[in-house]
Amino acid sequence: MYTTYHFSSAQELNSDIIDPIKTAFQSKPITIIIEEDTNGYELTTEMKSVLTERVQEEESTYLTGKESIDQLKEKYAV
Repeated sequence: MYTTYHFSSAQELNSDIIDPIKTAFQSKPITIIIEEDTNGYELTTEMKSVLTERVQEEESTYLTGKESIDQLKEKYAV
C-alpha cells in the first residue's frame, strides 16, 4: 500500500497525523520519506528533449489535444 500526504506547510504537521498512519498500516513495516516541494514538478532531460522536438515540428502536422487523446484511445483501446 502506498499513501501520500501533502501539506502546504510543515506547520500543518502535528501529532494527529500519527494515529491515521497507525490505523492505515497497523503492524506492517513502513518507510516515511520527507521531501521539500520546491516547485511541484520538474522536467527530466528526456522530457525537455521531447518538448524541444515538438516545438520544431511543422505546423501542418500539429494535432490538437483532442486529436492526440483520440489517437491514444484508439491505439490502446481505452
